[in-house]
Amino acid sequence: MPLRAILFDKDGTFVDFHSTWSPAAHAVMRRLAAGDEDKLRQLIEVNHFDVETGLIRSTSPMIAQSSADYGVTWASVLGVAADAAFFSRMDGMFREEGLATVAPIGEPTLMLAELRREGYALGVITNDSEAGARAQCDKLGLTAWFDAIIGYDSGHGRKPEPGPILACARRFGVAPGETALVGDTLHDLHAARAAGATAIGVLSGFAGEAELAEHADHVLPDIMALPALLRRLRA
Repeated sequence: MPLRAILFDKDGTFVDFHSTWSPAAHAVMRRLAAGDEDKLRQLIEVNHFDVETGLIRSTSPMIAQSSADYGVTWASVLGVAADAAFFSRMDGMFREEGLATVAPIGEPTLMLAELRREGYALGVITNDSEAGARAQCDKLGLTAWFDAIIGYDSGHGRKPEPGPILACARRFGVAPGETALVGDTLHDLHAARAAGATAIGVLSGFAGEAELAEHADHVLPDIMALPALLRRLRA
């Protein structure tokens, strides 16, 4: 079945995770700790943040989860309720701090323009908030290329659940088997498998080829190699 729609994870796929989220996460942790050094120390610890390098470690729950997942632990550290209001507050801070540091991987505009010329429907499926994803796509000049942008809070569940992929397929009028999800984590690949979509892994995040290959139909160095892969598949 030929592919008609290509969906993208965001962070680690077309947004550089380290450049964008390591400084942003540290800034949000400081803001929420509000001068309490013990709470800041605990947040740094539970998020596997390396203070010496200023980078999020590869074991961090922030890499693939949504704020509604790891935010439960944050709320416990801060001594506040893990409710919608707190998650919304976190998302707002991450949106602000992430916009200050957001950086692309490769040249996504050129890649998306090529896919659009080939007639593919395009979408974003992320475990970031929808508002945060839209804001970053706006800043990078990518929003116009996407027919849908779905976050963890868009009402379709969150990866590794298949709901966001199935929602895009319905919106685009294509079958799940005519859809591919491109992502850098096992959450992305598991979501694709659960939906019956093609799973394409990219090595621009934390996971290596050996980790992704077992769960992916194809593994690429980064998104810039995607048009060539799709041309080979069509041939």
